[in-house]
Amino acid sequence: MSKVECNVCHHHCKLAEEQIGLCNVRINKNGEIIADNYGVITSIALDPIEKKPLRHFYPRSKILSVGSFGCNLKCSFCQNFEISTVGKNDIKTQHVYPEDLIQVAIDLKPRGNIGIAFTYNEPLVGYEYVRDCAKLVEKNGLKNVVVTNGCFCEEPMLELLDYINAFNIDLKGFTQGFYEEIGGDLETVKKFIQLASKKSHIEITTLIIPDENDTEREISELSKFISSINKDIPLHISRFFPCYKMNLKSPTEVRKVYELADIARKQLNYVYEGNC
Repeated sequence: MSKVECNVCHHHCKLAEEQIGLCNVRINKNGEIIADNYGVITSIALDPIEKKPLRHFYPRSKILSVGSFGCNLKCSFCQNFEISTVGKNDIKTQHVYPEDLIQVAIDLKPRGNIGIAFTYNEPLVGYEYVRDCAKLVEKNGLKNVVVTNGCFCEEPMLELLDYINAFNIDLKGFTQGFYEEIGGDLETVKKFIQLASKKSHIEITTLIIPDENDTEREISELSKFISSINKDIPLHISRFFPCYKMNLKSPTEVRKVYELADIARKQLNYVYEGNC
């Protein structure tokens, strides 16, 4: 049987029967590309909405956060590598059908829950589960949030965007060279941000890594791009701490985070320092 191309992200993996893509999730089953992590949950918690981070979307509320496994990027600084870099058989999981997940969200409303956030790993590698859950969330009067790297193609995302109330999108840097190092594509992310901003509330997060994406010029250009869409889009500039394959790297200096935030404020109305 011939290979089938996955159209979800910029990799466009061409997969033979039973072959899994670079994300460890999307697989060729009987000539069709499906998500091998549909309904497979690795992490679930009731989080403050600010932890996503979202500062301008129902502040001081809580949201049921769920994660699966897999990611289409290979960041050496990943803070959730235990679930983002593995396959289904490498980690403890539980299977939760969309109807059951929605019931958990509803049951948590007395504790301040406003909906479901798809987060922790990269949720959009298994966007079909996100889509099916999101439809039920909307039907029950709750809110949908997605935390994503945004490295996804427009066509499959159009099935999903109308149901998502808010995104936090990781804009990991603003040079193609940096994105190539992590297996991504800057232009794809920029297009995703532009598309999502037309449909949903969005906030952007950039993790500042010493000597990687921390120049004043890069943050200035990044902020200029965001402001070209809307100067009111919040930007979270976060401090890096050693982890995963960068566990020997020094943390970002707090002073550096605040300096870059001040540069971003020349273009944007809402800039927040994180992890400081």
